[in-house]
Amino acid sequence: MSESYNRRQTMAALLGLASSAAVASDPATRPRSPKPSASLGPLVPLGGSVRFDNPVVWKRLVELAGGPGSRFAVMSMAAGRPERAASLAQQALQRAGAKAEWVAVAPALKDQDLAAAVRDPKWVQMVLGSQAVFFTGGAQARIVDTLRPGGQDSPLLQAVHALQARGGLVAGTSAGAAIMSRTMFRDAPFVTSVLKGILRRGVEYAPGLAFGPDGLFIDQHFLKRGRVGRMIPLMLSTGDRLGLGVDEDSAALIHDNEVEVLAGRGALLVELHAAVQGMENGALSLQGARLSLLEPGDRFNLETGRLQPSEAKLAAPVTFRAPNFDPTFEFDRYFMDILGDYAIVDAMIQLVDGPKQQVRGLAYTPLPRPGDARRDLGFEFILTRDEHTRAWAPLGTGGDPYTIERVRLDIRPVRVPQPLLRDWSEPA
Repeated sequence: MSESYNRRQTMAALLGLASSAAVASDPATRPRSPKPSASLGPLVPLGGSVRFDNPVVWKRLVELAGGPGSRFAVMSMAAGRPERAASLAQQALQRAGAKAEWVAVAPALKDQDLAAAVRDPKWVQMVLGSQAVFFTGGAQARIVDTLRPGGQDSPLLQAVHALQARGGLVAGTSAGAAIMSRTMFRDAPFVTSVLKGILRRGVEYAPGLAFGPDGLFIDQHFLKRGRVGRMIPLMLSTGDRLGLGVDEDSAALIHDNEVEVLAGRGALLVELHAAVQGMENGALSLQGARLSLLEPGDRFNLETGRLQPSEAKLAAPVTFRAPNFDPTFEFDRYFMDILGDYAIVDAMIQLVDGPKQQVRGLAYTPLPRPGDARRDLGFEFILTRDEHTRAWAPLGTGGDPYTIERVRLDIRPVRVPQPLLRDWSEPA
């Protein structure tokens, strides 16, 4: 693939983002706030890598489905080894008190006619007779391509939507969480490539199955893999105003107009309500996004936008505005890989419990991908604590768990020298 082709693709994607920002004042194209529906059953995205011996997650799923004896229909069509993936999920649910059956429909199953399987009354009735559906991990494209062949809802997908409409639970991990919003990442593109504008409908992203509120984008493996860097460009492209990124071995509940973190290392909320998007020499820039870090027990109201920390944290605010504030972190810090493992979390904690009102970090690929026409393009993430920012930390030790509300995020494109480093013996 030629460099000129890649450059054209990059610029086309970036110009598409710019165009969407330019018409944001038009009511027909204005970014969407989530439109929750209290009539739908609970939705539980799990961020992936959920341990099968995690009692908090699996017991809570059974409780949400109606308690011991509730029936789960397990779908493992995302998996390369669907029978094994289904068996592991079934065992975990059964240990928690549920009755779990496998909907044996998957592209990786040999000699199966998928077109017939998604219309088979046996599987449709299994879903309709259940109180919950659980999607395993794997490749989310397999789920969507199976349940919505040719872009048309199959009877099996219609049964899942009917289950949710009558109050049933829809849950899924990893790929099973990625399908939940109206739009999803179809594969796992490099985060920095998305920041640079490689974001094509039908390739990097595509329609999801829309189990969640319209206007809320859901992503997974989030804090561990620094996926805030890919979520923001996609939200700018689709017009979604709120993003929920669930971390690994973590679970969130979306129900009754509210998001609650149930277990694990937590989730990140990305708000773009007041964000202003720009272009600097053909590269994405952003001012005024907001990030909130939620831990287990924290809640966020989708209608009011209010964050409610867990009961244990209410009496333990981080008082960074007080004249006598004594920060846990004595020194400032620059994050050389702001999209590395949990780096965005560490940066937010440094911000609210450190000496400075601003923390900065770099998003950059020192080993450029093949065909990257903009190898020296990087992005500086600028986190600021201001009048909208609040934080709580009951342990008061500078470590987890922190709940952090509405840190301001600005992103600016920067030029990173090539090569980034030289041997010390070379002349300056």
